Amino acid sequence: MNLYLGYTSNKPMFERILLASHGTQGAIAAENMAVQICARQATINHLIVVPEFWQGMTGDDWLNNGVTRDQFREYLQSELGREVDQQCDRLNQKITAHGLTCNSIILFGKPDEALLHHTKAYAYDLLVMGSPRPGGIPGLRGLRSGMLTKKLTQAIPTTLLIVPYPSDE
Repeated sequence: MNLYLGYTSNKPMFERILLASHGTQGAIAAENMAVQICARQATINHLIVVPEFWQGMTGDDWLNNGVTRDQFREYLQSELGREVDQQCDRLNQKITAHGLTCNSIILFGKPDEALLHHTKAYAYDLLVMGSPRPGGIPGLRGLRSGMLTKKLTQAIPTTLLIVPYPSDE
């Protein structure tokens, strides 16, 4: 008998899962949990949001030549696209290896707004995401997401599972 979020049954009840993942350690913990708790032959929709702040990173302060600025913008978009494709391919392989269906949904904008809009537009049994990265961990650098706010968690119209950040133990 399996125990999932207080629900006891011989099989998990989650058949349509929205998984918010961008490939960090916390997001990978959420991916692993989503695969573990979904029903057989479930569908996991992988949502990845490219934050809109990347759009403004054209180097206007040091690229004052229009052609050079356009070339840099194309390069940046190409690199971002390649990284997103790599994450989608990696996760698709993981999910399909478990006999599940994976669909990638790539959105551009503010991550919290994109997530909320998508959960209101489509019906899911569960939304799975990793918890924010803990601060103060040596060697863990980068942006800490401020997306998971009380306001957002109250506005999401589906059950939300926040997977704890993985420990080194």
